[in-house]
Amino acid sequence: MKLPHGKIPVEILKEVVFKNLGATRKEVTIGPTAGVDSAVIEAGEKSLVISMDPITGAVERIGWLAVNVNANDIATFGVEPAFLFSCLMLPEGADKAMVETISAQMNAAAYKLGMAIVGGHAESTPSLTHPIVVGCAMGMTKKGDYVTPAGAKAGDTIILTKSAGIEGTAILASDRENELKAALTLKELAEAKNFYSQISVVEDALTARRTGGVHAMHDPTEGGVAGGIHEMADAAGLGMKVFQEKIAVQPETAKICRYFDLDPLQLIGSGALLISAEKGKASEIIQRLEKQRIDAAIIGEFLPDKTQRLLVRENMKIETLPRPASDHLWRALSGR
Repeated sequence: MKLPHGKIPVEILKEVVFKNLGATRKEVTIGPTAGVDSAVIEAGEKSLVISMDPITGAVERIGWLAVNVNANDIATFGVEPAFLFSCLMLPEGADKAMVETISAQMNAAAYKLGMAIVGGHAESTPSLTHPIVVGCAMGMTKKGDYVTPAGAKAGDTIILTKSAGIEGTAILASDRENELKAALTLKELAEAKNFYSQISVVEDALTARRTGGVHAMHDPTEGGVAGGIHEMADAAGLGMKVFQEKIAVQPETAKICRYFDLDPLQLIGSGALLISAEKGKASEIIQRLEKQRIDAAIIGEFLPDKTQRLLVRENMKIETLPRPASDHLWRALSGR
C-alpha cells in the first residue's frame, strides 16, 4: 500500500505503530491514541503534557509555524505551553542565512507565547530539497488538571473559533503567490499571507477552559475542520451533526480553494479551534472569546450514535461529513 501525502492513515497507526511502543511505564497516563495529539506523563504532583509535530508543507514561515502548531497541541489540553525542543533539517546547499531566518522566526513566536526553546538538533540533510522543522512542545499543570480531545460527550455543542483553512490559506498565498495573482488581487494576497498571524489557538483554548463547561478541544491541522471533527468523534466514540453554513470560510480562503479546486473544510486548519462544551455553557464561552476579539460560532453537536457523521449542506441536504484521505494542501502543492 502506497501511503498518501501527510499523516499516516489511522488504520496503519493502529495496526502497526501503536503495537510497537517499547516498554510500559507507569508514569504514562495518556500515550499514543488516534485523535489525541499530546501525551501526558505524571511527574510527582505535576502532569506534563507533551506533543510533537513537523512542518513539512510550508517554506515561507516554517519556524513560526513550528512553534505555534506545537504550542497549539498543548493548549488544547487547557494547559499553557512552556518549553520547546526543535529539530531543523535543512536542504543541501542551505546557508547561514537560512538558519538565521528560521531561528529568528522561532524566537519571535516562542517569545510571544512565553515559551523557552530548550534544546534540539540542526543539520544539513543529504537529498533534502526543502527545510523541515520538527517541534516538541511541553506544558506543566497540576496533576490531572487538563482536558483531552477524547473527552467529548453526546449532546455537547461543537464550537469553532475563527474559520476553516487558515494555515492552508497562508501557506498557499505565500508559496504559490505568483500563480494566485490570476485569481486574487494583490490586496487579497497580502491579506491571505497575513493569516499566519491567526495560527495560534493558545488564547482561544485557555479562554474557553477558564470559562468552564469544556469537555474537549482539538485544533484541526492536517485534514482541516472536517478531519478534526472526525478525530474528536473517533476518540470519544461518538457521532456528530455539523452545519456547513455555520462554518466560517474567509473570502480569501474561498477564492484560493476555488482556484485549486479544494474543499476548505479539508484544508489544513491550524488557527481554528474545535471545542466540545456543555450546551448550557456554549453561549458564555463564545462571549468570553469575543471579548478577546476571537470570533467563534456554534457549528453543530456530538451524537450518541458513532455511525452518524452528518454534514448539513447549505441547501439543507444531509450528507456524510467527508473524511480526508489526505489534506487538500497536498493537492495544490503537487499540482493535482
